[in-house]
Amino acid sequence: MSASAGDREPGIPLDNPKEEIGGPTCTGENSKHDSAVCTGSTEIKSRAVVKYSAAPPPTSYALLQEKTDLKLPPANWLRENPQLGSAGTTILGSSSKSKPFSSFGMAYDFIDCIGDDVDVVSDSENIKKLLKIPYSKSHVSMAVHRVGRTLLLDELDIQELFMRSSQTGDWTWLKEFYQRLIDQKWQRKKKSKEHWYQKAILSKFLYYSINGDGAAEPVPDNLNEGEEENETGEFSSSWPTAFTSTSSDAEESDAPKQESVSMDSKFALGQVTSIPKEQNLPMLFNEGENSQGLRNDFVRNIMWTFEDIHMLVGSNMPIFGGGRYPAVSLRLRDNNKPINILTGIDYWLDNLMCNVPELVMCFHVNGIVQKYEMIKTEDIPHLQNSTFSTRVVKDIAQNILSFLKSNCTKEGHTYWLFKASGSDIVKLYDLTTLCEEAEEEKCQNPFTLPVAVLLYKVASNLMLKARQNRKHYGTIRTLLLNCVKLLDQERHPQIIASAHYMLSELFQLDEPPQEDGGESLRAGGSEDSYSDEDREEEEEEDEEEEAELTEDSDENSSYSSCSRSQDDSKAVAVIRSVGELSVPEKYKSTHQIRPSGPFPVSQDKEERCRHVLSCVLKGLKAVDGSIKKESDLPAADPNTPIPLKYEDRSAAGACAAETGISLLLERAGPLQADQKHPTRSGMIPGSWQHRMKLQLFLKASKAYFVLSDAATNLLKYGRALRYIKLSLQSYDAYCSVSGTLHPQVLQFHSQCLSLCGDIQLMLAQNANNRAAYQEEYSYQTKEDQEILHSLHRESSCQAFHMATDLAMDPEYQLFVSSKCYEAAYELLVSEALTDHDSDQLAQVLKRLGNIRNEMGVYYMNQAAAMQTEKEVKKSVSIAEQEMWKKSFAFFEKGMKDFEAIRDQTNTALLLCNTGRLMRICAQAHCAVSADQSRGEFSPEEALYYNKAIDYYLRAMKSLASRESHPAVWDSVNWELSTTYFTLATLLQDYAPLSRKAQEQIEREVTEAMMKSLRYCDLQTDSARQPLYQYRAATIHHRLASMYHSCFRNQVGDEHLRKQHRSLAELHYSKAVCLFLSLKDAPCELLRTLLERVAFAEFTMAGQSSSAAKLKSLTGAIEIMTETRFAFQMIHKELLEEQMELSEPDPAESAESPDVTGGPSSGLNLQEVMKLIGVFEPSFSFLLLQVIKLMTTMKRKPSNKDDELLKTYKNVYSKLLRAEKNAPLLSRVVLHLELLQQLTPQTGSDDTGAHS
Repeated sequence: MSASAGDREPGIPLDNPKEEIGGPTCTGENSKHDSAVCTGSTEIKSRAVVKYSAAPPPTSYALLQEKTDLKLPPANWLRENPQLGSAGTTILGSSSKSKPFSSFGMAYDFIDCIGDDVDVVSDSENIKKLLKIPYSKSHVSMAVHRVGRTLLLDELDIQELFMRSSQTGDWTWLKEFYQRLIDQKWQRKKKSKEHWYQKAILSKFLYYSINGDGAAEPVPDNLNEGEEENETGEFSSSWPTAFTSTSSDAEESDAPKQESVSMDSKFALGQVTSIPKEQNLPMLFNEGENSQGLRNDFVRNIMWTFEDIHMLVGSNMPIFGGGRYPAVSLRLRDNNKPINILTGIDYWLDNLMCNVPELVMCFHVNGIVQKYEMIKTEDIPHLQNSTFSTRVVKDIAQNILSFLKSNCTKEGHTYWLFKASGSDIVKLYDLTTLCEEAEEEKCQNPFTLPVAVLLYKVASNLMLKARQNRKHYGTIRTLLLNCVKLLDQERHPQIIASAHYMLSELFQLDEPPQEDGGESLRAGGSEDSYSDEDREEEEEEDEEEEAELTEDSDENSSYSSCSRSQDDSKAVAVIRSVGELSVPEKYKSTHQIRPSGPFPVSQDKEERCRHVLSCVLKGLKAVDGSIKKESDLPAADPNTPIPLKYEDRSAAGACAAETGISLLLERAGPLQADQKHPTRSGMIPGSWQHRMKLQLFLKASKAYFVLSDAATNLLKYGRALRYIKLSLQSYDAYCSVSGTLHPQVLQFHSQCLSLCGDIQLMLAQNANNRAAYQEEYSYQTKEDQEILHSLHRESSCQAFHMATDLAMDPEYQLFVSSKCYEAAYELLVSEALTDHDSDQLAQVLKRLGNIRNEMGVYYMNQAAAMQTEKEVKKSVSIAEQEMWKKSFAFFEKGMKDFEAIRDQTNTALLLCNTGRLMRICAQAHCAVSADQSRGEFSPEEALYYNKAIDYYLRAMKSLASRESHPAVWDSVNWELSTTYFTLATLLQDYAPLSRKAQEQIEREVTEAMMKSLRYCDLQTDSARQPLYQYRAATIHHRLASMYHSCFRNQVGDEHLRKQHRSLAELHYSKAVCLFLSLKDAPCELLRTLLERVAFAEFTMAGQSSSAAKLKSLTGAIEIMTETRFAFQMIHKELLEEQMELSEPDPAESAESPDVTGGPSSGLNLQEVMKLIGVFEPSFSFLLLQVIKLMTTMKRKPSNKDDELLKTYKNVYSKLLRAEKNAPLLSRVVLHLELLQQLTPQTGSDDTGAHS
């Protein structure tokens, strides 16, 4: 049973009522919770744990002397006594009857057990009545409700119900149904004098037994006064009242019994049932009973496990200490009347439920005490005249439970279990369905509200179990949908709004649905069905049982005539004979618990948000409907779309909008003062409507935020902007209603602003798709319109319209985006959020840096465009300078943002962009001479190029190494090399000779070229490698040309000339090697080689001896033969071009191809012609000079020399005879042929010359 007396602390304080108070055990040796009650060869398992007790620890009872007259009232009679609880006083009056909602009072107090752990919640009297059905002929009328796997049983006094409701005309359909089909003649029997006499004697006996030693006081003549005294006594007032008129009373009374966290913090519905009086239970019972009808008025609540059945039972049985056992129950019996089976079962079950091991029986004759007798609980089934099988009682319990569980399948429905007096047939009706068929209103059923509240409370309790939330979601959803289905929105808007809010909470918006077994994706599933099919046991009647029924023959005849046709069709299920209940496992519960109502988890984020918004809208409608002040509201039709304004704003307009955008920050900041005045719609701050609207507005804002984020990921930026607008409008309404903004709300708001910034940025970057975005933005669903209509009841929702309008101007969109990020940043660094997570701050700073980079680039590109549009090169315009300043300022701010979060890579990128800006400034400052030609390289250009170099070097320093970010490193490296190269090229081509000496310029050029060369990454295999090779080759070529020029122009210093000559040779050879490796720069290779030949010719001109001249000439011819590689490339390109032209595309056949342009090939034909024009005379000059020298040589020529001379002459003659006007291709072929003839000879000559 329960904990032994030894385990229990002696003085359990009354103000901790929810502690599990262990009752005494069945035997002295046994200290375990479970004890077995032995009945012959069989054994019944029974365990009782006291969950709550209002009674003090048992005190010993007074043994009354023999001949004590119980008819005389004791001195303490009817005084409030904690030992007796309500048993002593109310035992006299009608209120000793079970309250119509007693099970709900218990369920509210032990909400954790409901739905899952407990099979039955009921008054112990109802349990006993059910288990005695096969033995008793008395009528049974009980209301049965289902919540999950728990059944709530309450006495349903149908006669009293009709009597009380006859004044209002309610329930006439049930009255007619009852009289027609069930009981035509039965009337309530009036209580006999004997009944009241026995009650009074029992009450006096109990008062004598508690050994009261108070002064005798006059006994009240009117017993009802005693009842009233009881109802206002201190112990009854300590009970938690579920339905009260004021919330403060409810909270006070609820305090001692409330174990779990208050739901107020989570679901904005503190005491769900603390609603105005007019919304309370229909006045079906009188005021006294109504106020206590939903209270847990039992002296003790016990968790009783009987075999495998778990029951939460309420009991008022007085328990005394004394004897060998720590607890006994006292019973008064008339010595002239033997104990029958019904009394025996009563006593046995009472003792089992209350874990009392012994029964003390006081026998009297006509109120005069005769003797006492002590009986052990396990011996009660074997008393003379009341022998019964405990195993049969166990079977009855299991059969009744299985019967009810199999047939009471719909949550929220009121079932009626009825057995007429003297009848053998037990029937179960679904009153909710009968009520619907009779087209009565929901509120006609007095159980509707308690059931709905209980469903709500169980759902709330499950919601609070956050850790295992996910597996409960399907259950919670079913509970809430059934709760909403039961209630009328006009009467109970608070519960309906709260239920819808909780339903919206079930859909996780901020995380992907987890794949787990408990959440399979099933679309179907009834909201209220629990069993696969409604089982109905159809058994033939046992004729012997029927024959035994001799009483109420009229009533039996009415059953026999009607039950087959009409009545059976109305009943959900029928037990044909109560005798069936004694057959082991006659009724089996085969149903599953909630098999068909899983939580519909959608993989689609948008669908989940739509579910949430649907719940939010229903909740808002319930709240709005409960606010009476309709006349003061602005008229708005929810079916009329709210017009959206579109403006095309210019850059000037963006500046003017500064003031409008500043509203963002005002609304974003935390509000300090709590609101005291009613809101725009007439809500009073602190009311349930106020709290609920706050939750619903915030939920709507979050759902729209998730929708906007999803649309952004799908690149649907128009739709994304529409959703973020709705999100911010919901937030605006939230701010209008809320007095203070919590840090989490402010954090979420900064996320909204940040996302709004993202969307505006993407719209600015995708300007070409504007028409589609416009269409997406202007579309609105009916649901969105209705939610917006509800938002407009509280706010104009205009605070963020600047941020969420769809503008046509990219500059304005960038501006708005930056303002959104700034507002988000200001929020995150505000005092309210100083102690919160910095991850979001880092994200916002990154976005802020990015938008400032975007704006910097935008203004930089504007400046570059202005530069190219200028027809005549004038001085720098003011507009250009403004653009530079704006661009530079944004880059600077962006760098600070990235430096704040130590983002080296992005800092490097901004430094790189600033470098580019400096180069644009340099280009704008290029000097123009009077004839509009390019002037000398100006000091301003040099200044800006050097600034650009500084920024690039800082970028390199920021990155530290290529490993940190190879792509950015390579980009900065390339830009730095380019800047040095451009600087050197401009210095070389437009030398500022008016300001600097030639030597100084040459030094600067060399230095800049060598630095550019240093940053030419020739080793790394990348897409830029050919560009680096080309640049390196060009640098070497330019340096060689410069040294060549110096060598030509240098006079006097022979050492310097030699140095220049060797440097020119070195750079020419490197340039040739690099151009050769490129394979696609034939013109550059040809030019370099021709310059090198010219260099050799110039060297030869300064030589006097023939041998030296011949050596120089052969060397020049050798260089000349290398041009064949260039001609091979040119030849290949020309052939490809010719093939393309010979097979023209049909569509282009009519057009004449542009031969000179050579657009299809990469070859510059004009350049080729020009170079060939230089090549031919240079080649012929070399050949002529070498022929002259060889023929005028004094030494005798060798055979090789003769052959070589012949070759030279042959080549020279062919060159002279060549047609000057021949096509380019044939000339290239000729040159290749001539160069090929010279190639082997020069090789042999070369070896010979050095020998």
